[in-house]
Amino acid sequence: MRHAPIDSQLFAANRERLRKLLPPHSLAVVNANDVLPTNADGSLPLVPNSDLFYLAGIEQEESLLVIAPDAFDEKLREVLFVRQPSEHLKIWEGYKLSKEDATKASGVKNVKWLSEFDTLFRGLMVDAEQVFLNSNEHKRRDSQVETRDARFVRRLQESYPLHSYRRLAPLLHRLRLVKSKAEVDLLQKAVNITNDGFRRVLGFVKPGVNEVEIEAEFIHEFTRQRARFAYNPIIASGENACVLHYNQNDKPCRKGDLLLIDVGASYANYNADLTRTIPVSGKFTRRQKVIYNAVLRVMRASIAGATVGKLHRDWTKESQMMMNEELLALGLIKKSDVKKQTEETPACRKYFMHGLGHPLGLDVHDVGQVSEPIAEGWVLTVEPGIYVPQEKIGIRLENDILVTAKGPVDLMAKIPVEAEEIEALMRR
Repeated sequence: MRHAPIDSQLFAANRERLRKLLPPHSLAVVNANDVLPTNADGSLPLVPNSDLFYLAGIEQEESLLVIAPDAFDEKLREVLFVRQPSEHLKIWEGYKLSKEDATKASGVKNVKWLSEFDTLFRGLMVDAEQVFLNSNEHKRRDSQVETRDARFVRRLQESYPLHSYRRLAPLLHRLRLVKSKAEVDLLQKAVNITNDGFRRVLGFVKPGVNEVEIEAEFIHEFTRQRARFAYNPIIASGENACVLHYNQNDKPCRKGDLLLIDVGASYANYNADLTRTIPVSGKFTRRQKVIYNAVLRVMRASIAGATVGKLHRDWTKESQMMMNEELLALGLIKKSDVKKQTEETPACRKYFMHGLGHPLGLDVHDVGQVSEPIAEGWVLTVEPGIYVPQEKIGIRLENDILVTAKGPVDLMAKIPVEAEEIEALMRR
């Protein structure tokens, strides 16, 4: 755990919220993620399971959380299972959670070793009427690799074929979409670290530096503050900025180019997601600034439009209509293009081809049903863009916002975004 300790009350409160959604005589199980292999005897660093972290604050492999709100034995109403430390593990893998440390991190008082799981779990299953099992149900998930959850589901259904099994993911998605104050504070910490990284880069970028060197500046700042990249950073100069998911980050930045930076820090598994576009030479050309300010106007208006009760799709359509007007003024589309547009293919699609934003939290593209009206407590990204490959201009701006009953709160309000402010900071 590289981040500062988190008050376990956050995780206890999350478990209580889940318990209230479970029907009588239910049992719910959440697994840690697998440690994934690479080549030879190599493996990737563990990526903590977001649902397990949300409910227990645990980031250790092979861990299991069992919640049984109506268990006859009160001590078994929530049980955390972890690997038992040993001298062998200590020498080869390092620190593993003790029972006391696991309780301190999670707030779960009853911590057991994994070796005790099968016997204890059998007793809980006999009394359970409904079993809620977890899986990754994100609409854009990659399902080629079998997960630890999938293997657990199969094993359980083979061992207890007559039980009634239900999906836990829809309940967790509903809960995770609405952020508590403690979660917003952690997100704000990730945003603040991202701000520091961006300001560091503003003083570093100049003609001749390589995209990879800029990535290294972010690594330095993020690591120094006990954070990591929330996702593979996009450091795209010149025509590379027109590639939406550019990841090479290995080209030199040239005089007169724009540099699109899509990067975020992850702190305590909570993620920021920032995009800024800056002039490599320290000053926008007239054309670059006109397009830049068009994107900025759409971003600001879209932030203001992210209000309680509005449907995500309607919010997106509003931004597309605004973008149509900006593109008309820029001479990039014609009124005839607007007349021919359809609901599925708005006129702006040629130059603004992606969505406006997405939920943000423990995952960068966080879970939650955006088919429901926007609600208080949602954290959303707002990221309009204009991409003109024939002019080698790609401009995207992105801020993270918190939706409240009084209106949206811009979590990135302190991160430079005005063209003149960026130019002034780069001159320094």
